Amino acid sequence: MNEVADVMERSDVVAHNLHVAGEHIENEARDPASVMALYTDDIVLEVPGRALRFAGRAAIEENYRRMFGSMTDIEIEPLERFATEDRVVDDMIARFRLIGDGMANAPLPVGSRVELRLVHVFHMKDGLISREIVHEHWREAA
Repeated sequence: MNEVADVMERSDVVAHNLHVAGEHIENEARDPASVMALYTDDIVLEVPGRALRFAGRAAIEENYRRMFGSMTDIEIEPLERFATEDRVVDDMIARFRLIGDGMANAPLPVGSRVELRLVHVFHMKDGLISREIVHEHWREAA
């Protein structure tokens, strides 16, 4: 009976992790402040392809405000999301027009119509995101 309870408890953790990642993805552009409660106090956000690293909620929120303020006509195409007890992986395509310079180290110029493949890897700790790694593949959209 303990094995069944353990499996059910693990599935609850996985479901919670999926919910937290979903809330993050859904609301980060709309209201960056609203997703800060989904992070641990020692959160780190990394975007290796653009050589970016942000530590702490304030730095991440400021980055989100600059970044999303530089985009318009945003469309999101979800591809896949899955989780374990300590990770969530979210794969999507984002399409937008880059209208400002708030997207640090963007490989395309302001004015570009962008198609961006994004794979988020969320490290989870105690039901919150403790590390977010965003892998990006940029291309100019037709």
